Amino acid sequence: MLDPNLLRTQPELVAAGLARRGFTLDLALLRHLDDRRKALQVELENLRNERNRLSKAVGMAKRSGEDALALQGEATAVSARIATVEEDQRAALAAWDTFVQTLPNLPDAEVPDGRDENDNVELRRWGEPRTFDFAVRDHVDIAEQLGMADFAAGARLAGSRFVVLKGFGARLERALIQFMLDVQTQEHGYLEIAPPYLANAASLFGTGQLPKFEEDLFALRDDPYYLIPTAEVPLTNLLRESIVETLPQRFCAYTPCFRREAGAAGRDTRGMIRQHQFDKVEIVQIVRPDASAAAHEELTAHAESILQRLELPYRVVALCAGDLGFSAAKTYDLEVWLPSQGMYREISSCSNFGSFQARRLQLRYRKDDGRPELAHTLNGSGLAVGRTLVALLENHQQADGSLRVPAALRPYLGGVEVIRGQ
Repeated sequence: MLDPNLLRTQPELVAAGLARRGFTLDLALLRHLDDRRKALQVELENLRNERNRLSKAVGMAKRSGEDALALQGEATAVSARIATVEEDQRAALAAWDTFVQTLPNLPDAEVPDGRDENDNVELRRWGEPRTFDFAVRDHVDIAEQLGMADFAAGARLAGSRFVVLKGFGARLERALIQFMLDVQTQEHGYLEIAPPYLANAASLFGTGQLPKFEEDLFALRDDPYYLIPTAEVPLTNLLRESIVETLPQRFCAYTPCFRREAGAAGRDTRGMIRQHQFDKVEIVQIVRPDASAAAHEELTAHAESILQRLELPYRVVALCAGDLGFSAAKTYDLEVWLPSQGMYREISSCSNFGSFQARRLQLRYRKDDGRPELAHTLNGSGLAVGRTLVALLENHQQADGSLRVPAALRPYLGGVEVIRGQ
């Protein structure tokens, strides 16, 4: 959530920042809501002062033996008016909160200008896309021919955008999860967490999924829970409404993730690129504001290391202002090469949220002078397991239909170097 003081004191600055995202701030409504709040606050303070004056006057009248009935009537009328104004004030504050909660984060000054993904800026590449001397197959054909996946069974069991992994498909997914967790915990210093896969509304509000993106969440029908769309939600909420004594804090978790993909109807309907249920290893950092920028670079490098060890060519892209997620101030996307599509596709987003999430979460730390201040939060996919499996299948396919297993994964598959048909 944006700083309310900034909204009140520098609304034009906020409007200019949001305009970079293609978001138009309704300055007239903002001022109206703030003026209404201030007017009610002034009226309430005046009424309370008047009530105090009348209360003292009633007491003095009674002590001196005078008739206090008229003064008591005035006091009663003022108290009634106070109750009305207090209700109006609650409504005004709720209207202000509702308005502010719809405002996205301000882009960092380093974020490039642009309207959509076409204006994103490539920063660097790692690895060279492989040249094949045979007809390239996509991951669906490879997985089915090797007996690793059954898309028809997934559709029968649940519907479209689901898959059943089996045999080496299931083993390879499990190996990827374990490999990713081992790298992040043993080498990069993240604390592994096994969180709930359900979250309450307060948790989803804290990380910015609610109220704006409720249509993309799976909600339980008769209970106040949602299936988590990413482990970012429980990991970042671990320290909600607390003052953290030691920073940085680093968490990682493997979880299944659940998304309606409401905004992606008709996109990537074939295969495992965009599913309603998918696995992901998430990495989260909570840091002091002065360490925020460096932490973003570090966290991104931690996600990159997984792709490098799996020998998957990728590029790093800085998202332009118009393509940023709702809560993000700055985002790097890692895009892995998919031979069947002849293009790079997103496999991880690494974002710095500044204090935006922390303000919603009331997540603070103590400065050197002991005063509490909002922390900064960051997160990234380290990585999306399904898309990593897709990239492995396509980049490491062989002419005879088999799949070469990258050296980094072999210890997690009992030393298997090549996967052949089952």
